[in-house]
Amino acid sequence: MISFNVPPYVGTEEQYIHEAILAQKICGDGAFTRKCSKWMEERFSAKKVLLTTSGTAALDMALLMCDLKPGDEVILPSYTFSSTANCAVLAGAKLVFVDIRPDTMNIDEAKIEAAITERTKVIIVVHYAGVACEMDTIMRIARKHNLKVVEDAAQGVMAKYKSLYLGTIGDFGCYSFHETKNYSMGEGGAILINDEAYIEKAEILREKGTNRSKFFRGQVDKYTWVDFGDSYLPSELNAAYLWAQLEVADKINEDRLNSWEFYYNSLKPLADAGKIELPAVPNACVHNAHMFYIKCRNLKERTEFLSYMKAQGIFSVFHYIPLHSAPAGLKFGRFSGEDQNTTAESERIARLPMYYGMTEEEINRVICAVKTYFTNHGYRREI
Repeated sequence: MISFNVPPYVGTEEQYIHEAILAQKICGDGAFTRKCSKWMEERFSAKKVLLTTSGTAALDMALLMCDLKPGDEVILPSYTFSSTANCAVLAGAKLVFVDIRPDTMNIDEAKIEAAITERTKVIIVVHYAGVACEMDTIMRIARKHNLKVVEDAAQGVMAKYKSLYLGTIGDFGCYSFHETKNYSMGEGGAILINDEAYIEKAEILREKGTNRSKFFRGQVDKYTWVDFGDSYLPSELNAAYLWAQLEVADKINEDRLNSWEFYYNSLKPLADAGKIELPAVPNACVHNAHMFYIKCRNLKERTEFLSYMKAQGIFSVFHYIPLHSAPAGLKFGRFSGEDQNTTAESERIARLPMYYGMTEEEINRVICAVKTYFTNHGYRREI
């Protein structure tokens, strides 16, 4: 069986975890946490990066810092993971779902302004598959209406919009280092603070509402409870695992991009023949090969295709069920305008195996299975 995902592993993880244990500092904000944060701040030109227990926790922090009041609204795509919505619900907001673009599966920037009301306070963008949303347009809309922008860049570490790294463009950026991501600490994430005015507030929120970070920097002689907070610090053991991968981040990125290009070039004849559709990457975007997907004709064809792949010993999957149609989506939100693309496009996506260290033999086996299925079973779409 070819797995859909294999968590990244580079070989120095055990050494660094052992070093953390010997240092007798395995709770949060030790040496490895500081190394990871500093690396991201320098690499991505971020004002402040704080490691968190998950990408979900980073999103929770971002929305809590947006100072939402009951009845305030948050705009977001429906085609995303539940964490993107839960963070707004946690902060007390109502959800307003906006349709996606069929090419990138990202929020349709042309439909955002129509969803804005006097209650709108935040726009959450999701950079699906590490391909950036149309951020120039979105930031213009946000500034025009005095809205905060939170980038859910869970899948976007190392990817760019023009010259800017994803997560550094909006007011807050959120990364995930879950085991399914390009870089992993098992469970973990990071919040990027792009407005220096929020750095102290973020530190307090992350440290159970205390000014403990200032105490460790010697800025106060004792720390105390100063505001609402929670516990968002990951273990040093997790940070040590992540540090091993950040040290070779470019190697991992190049490996995944090579696999992505191999898939794309090998399957392009099928796309040219109208059998499938391949991912679209706009010119302004530099993606990170977080995933490789194809689009089938419809839900029926996708279901049959995934069953076929499983029978060949290849684990391929579909992705999100649109949130606006889920029970919690109906409870906490509403869809703005017409669902032209979200549901229809979500039912077509089939994700192929993609992970660091995937061999050429494994990729060729997947490609061969895809070609065989669509040569024998697929249809020709109008092109």
